[in-house]
Amino acid sequence: MSSDIFSIVGSALDAQNMRMGAIASNLANVDSITPPGQQPYRAHELVFSAAPLAGSDYNGTGTDLAEGTDSADLGVQVANTVQSNANPVQKYDPGNPYANAQGYVTGSNVSQVDEMVNLIDSTNSYSASVAMLEQTSRIDQQMISSFQVS
Repeated sequence: MSSDIFSIVGSALDAQNMRMGAIASNLANVDSITPPGQQPYRAHELVFSAAPLAGSDYNGTGTDLAEGTDSADLGVQVANTVQSNANPVQKYDPGNPYANAQGYVTGSNVSQVDEMVNLIDSTNSYSASVAMLEQTSRIDQQMISSFQVS
């Protein structure tokens, strides 16, 4: 049972780690600009989904083949990475070499505020998962101690 928890929480930690990587990439490109005619950097957003854990007998119907129960071992996976559909930022800067004929420079559509909120959310989720692993480990240790003969 606890090995299932470790696998499930481990998959959630992996997914949040990938999310933090995407957030870091987005923040690194928050002020990037693009020459006229080229596509600006677009924020990357991860799409999570439930997925069978490695070694699970999941049959795709919500039941575990080995046990015949509805408690299939599903973890978290990154199903896809999509680009944000928010409009790129247009700034008036006629002296910039990347300015178009009207004097506007096209920048990324990354919102620094949104990315910081995403980072806080991801960090909190990661911390909660670590706390769950620690609690599970404590429970396992208590169970082992209860069976020891003094």
